[in-house]
Amino acid sequence: MAVSISVLLLLLILAIVFMRTGTLRMTHALVCVLLGFLLAGTSVAPSVYDGLSTTAELVSGLRP
Repeated sequence: MAVSISVLLLLLILAIVFMRTGTLRMTHALVCVLLGFLLAGTSVAPSVYDGLSTTAELVSGLRP
């Protein structure tokens, strides 16, 4: 468990750095995908899923 938390934090820091630089390369996208897979295996996953579902419902209900 300690190893996965360390990797999760490392990938999170890398994703933040990549987003702040404004350039997204294939390696940057791979880091973000790996971060997503690791987050899906944590206890935060249901909260993230609920937040994304609520946002999607809100956006789909908007009229142009």
